Amino acid sequence: MDLQLKDKVVIVTGGAKGIGAAIVHACAAEGAVPVIVGRDAEAGKKVQSEITSGGSRCGLISVDLSTAEACAQSISQTVKEFGRLDALVNNAGRNDKVGLEEGSPEEYVASLNRNLVHYYSMAHYSLPHLKRARGSIVNVGSKTAVTGQGSTSGYASSKGAIMALTREWAAELLPYGIRVNTVIPAEVMTPLYRSWLDTFPNPEEKLNIILSKIPLEKRMTTAEEIASMVVFLLSAKSSHTTGQHLFVDGGYVHLDRALT
Repeated sequence: MDLQLKDKVVIVTGGAKGIGAAIVHACAAEGAVPVIVGRDAEAGKKVQSEITSGGSRCGLISVDLSTAEACAQSISQTVKEFGRLDALVNNAGRNDKVGLEEGSPEEYVASLNRNLVHYYSMAHYSLPHLKRARGSIVNVGSKTAVTGQGSTSGYASSKGAIMALTREWAAELLPYGIRVNTVIPAEVMTPLYRSWLDTFPNPEEKLNIILSKIPLEKRMTTAEEIASMVVFLLSAKSSHTTGQHLFVDGGYVHLDRALT
């Protein structure tokens, strides 16, 4: 299937690792030009090298997205280097465990800044270019916004806001033909997830408990499966899909627990 993404310039925040890196590779495989935007310069260079060694183009902007100025800079640098911007994938963030009981109001606000505010800033500064391209935005959410998790108020509320903003932006941007959707993972093995597992006395036992609760095939979703949905939503093949929350989770969130 030709997704008609050839030469489309796609910014992927947090594109150096995990789900973001998988999205970058998937974009390149479809002939698009991914631009990695994030803090980890070394990891970003590694992914960029993997893409370019295969003959594809890939941009890299090493920046901390914690300020609006940094977000604006990443957009302007992308357009200066590649001449256009066709799509934005808001993906950067982490489950930072800022809870209600253990956290503080200051830590909560900092968590929102890490996990939510740059989604708005990146979309805001991308908008003039997306209007010209009749482009699209895909936000990466989290099942924590729907299920709760405990002890992660900042991250969960950020992801809930992202789901709300997806509907709001989809409505606001209808006149420009800009589509906005969210992909929602549940249990995906990433470096951050592995680090979390390793905090338990018996990581493999914990992992097996989690796997037993995933209805479809009792396995983790792969980063590549998330990336495939993201790339489809960026493409012309999903040209009448907007304002949607798409769960790629093996039935983890919505299927009857009796199944597991």
